Amino acid sequence: MGIALFGSVYLMPLFLAYVRQHGALEVGKIMLVTGMVQFAMAPLAVALEQRFDERHLTALGFLLFGVGLAMSCVQTNASDYDEMFWPQVVRGAAMMLCILPPTRLALGQIAKASVADASGLFNMMRNLGGAIGIAIIDTVVYTQAPVYAKKLSERVAAGDLDVLKTIGAPPGMSPGALLDPGSQAMLRSLIDRTAFTDAINDAWALIAVVTLLAIACVPLTR
Repeated sequence: MGIALFGSVYLMPLFLAYVRQHGALEVGKIMLVTGMVQFAMAPLAVALEQRFDERHLTALGFLLFGVGLAMSCVQTNASDYDEMFWPQVVRGAAMMLCILPPTRLALGQIAKASVADASGLFNMMRNLGGAIGIAIIDTVVYTQAPVYAKKLSERVAAGDLDVLKTIGAPPGMSPGALLDPGSQAMLRSLIDRTAFTDAINDAWALIAVVTLLAIACVPLTR
């Protein structure tokens, strides 16, 4: 849960700031979608928790959240608010189901005298999961981005016109533009941003898989 929640909140501003080059206010406006949907879903999540087995709700929450994460692993360097809207809606709708029922499962069997200590341990583990998740995400992003950049550069140098479209080069630009210093700098910037996007997509896919695999743990709970 910590990897999924903290990882998603980390990856979005990383992409929006570096690839889309948005400022803090623009990033906040885009990410507001998740918070608004989560806020709207809170009463429904409470009502569902009172009527259904926490294990079923937990599995549903992780399934929806995993799908929402997977929806973000196909971004391009042109992706922005519109492309991020529905993945955020799905994750926002799932978030309360990823918090309330698992918390009940973790603490519901604990004796009243031990709830305070158990709650502290539960929160610590969630935060620790987030810290480990972000460390893994950074490792994936900053090791894969140079690999993707090298491959894209080689394709551009080989005269691959399709890759120019992929990186968002201006229409009509040819590989011969590599001889122009100004065009070289622009192409390098486009290549770096596209490579960074591909690496971030790998990180989205990774935490989506981790989240979906977590569903397998649900039948083991009491």
